[in-house]
Amino acid sequence: MSKALTVGRPWRVLLVFLVPLFAGNVVQQAYQLTDAVVVGRFLGVQALAAVGATGSFLFLLLGFAWGMTSGFAIPTAQAFGAGDMRAVRRSIAAGTILTAAVSLLVTLVAPVLTEPALRLLRTPEELIPQATTFAVVSFLGTTATMFFNYLAAILRAVGDSRTPLIYLVLACVLNIALVLLAVPVLGMGLGGAAATTVIAQGVSVALCLHHVRRRVPELHVRREDWRLTRREVGRHLHLGVPMGFQASVIALGMIAVQVRLNDLGADAVAAYTTGVRVDHVAMALFSSLGIAVSMYAAQNLGARRPDRIRTGVRQALWMAVLGALAVGSVVVLAGAGVVRLFIGTGEEHVVSMAAYFLLVNGGLYVVLGTLFVLRGALQGLGYTAVPTVTGVLELVCRIGAALVLGAWWGFEGVVWGNPLAWFAAMLVLVPAYVRASRALGTGGPVVDPAAPAPVERPVAC
Repeated sequence: MSKALTVGRPWRVLLVFLVPLFAGNVVQQAYQLTDAVVVGRFLGVQALAAVGATGSFLFLLLGFAWGMTSGFAIPTAQAFGAGDMRAVRRSIAAGTILTAAVSLLVTLVAPVLTEPALRLLRTPEELIPQATTFAVVSFLGTTATMFFNYLAAILRAVGDSRTPLIYLVLACVLNIALVLLAVPVLGMGLGGAAATTVIAQGVSVALCLHHVRRRVPELHVRREDWRLTRREVGRHLHLGVPMGFQASVIALGMIAVQVRLNDLGADAVAAYTTGVRVDHVAMALFSSLGIAVSMYAAQNLGARRPDRIRTGVRQALWMAVLGALAVGSVVVLAGAGVVRLFIGTGEEHVVSMAAYFLLVNGGLYVVLGTLFVLRGALQGLGYTAVPTVTGVLELVCRIGAALVLGAWWGFEGVVWGNPLAWFAAMLVLVPAYVRASRALGTGGPVVDPAAPAPVERPVAC
């Protein structure tokens, strides 16, 4: 059910919208954790390291695609906030066409590039066969993964964060059942583990489409809505491509990290992979809050409510700080215990390295939470240059940490790449949002301070 984010107390509206998002992120991470536990326990540390070796390459391509689908939904949210249902439908049509095109491209090209890319990343030779299998199967399921993300994004754009959660939970339950059947019972290995995730995402897409068809008539695209203009398609690319690029430059930093980890050996790869799995569950709160703020800002921009945008972002920052203190405490204190769920006995060195990763990240979640809120607000306002610049800064810091700190201090040096990237991004995000906030407060136009002339303006205002 669609819901306007332009009425009610901002903190309460954000909280109600955030809870299903957070729950959905946690559930999604939970079934990814289940895959990791099953792989680590039944296939061994080497198989777990093979999954980790594919992480940066998968995120380079799929992260770009996911970022694009999120960007495609921002004009939808702005049009919904303005009450323009025709623009909502045409935005959905544009996003659907672009999502299908990107899905097809990734499905055709990525599997061919997988093994050469893994060798280019200096993946340990013993990991390449399993890593290639896992990545290829994952890429072949790109269409299912991307369309679930896009359908979830447009439902959130019209204020419904609960429905994607419901269908995601059902899909996750299916995924857990299938992976427990495919790996330990049928002995299908990493290919089977990847295939179960693709099947689960496909079920999610079918359920979301069924829901939209029966329950959300305002999202039913009509025949004439498919006759798009070049300007309409360009508007969606204007937001989608930079958000995809932002994800990709982060992935390039992850690739630099992966290369350094590969040089440090399979234990370092397994430790970092395990630490990232746990870290992603904790980070689900901040990424969910960033999405909530983005949709909130977009709808209120369309409704011409700058007062609500400023108030909502300020209250979201407090939510981020409180959440960071709570989640960070749990990760720091219980990190090692959680890591042992993934690793069998006799791997204490891997456990200690992963626990150090969680200690460093968990202690600085306040910075990360603030980053997500400010970036989400700017994206919802239609900014593209500032998030792209922050992505480039994060890339530089992660590569620097991997090449320089990793060479000096080994695994511990690589770990510090994430916090350095967060601090660098904040150097740009804070002044950019201050400037945008002042413009909103005076009723002036919102202009991206990092954009070249001619300056970019919010879309669908």
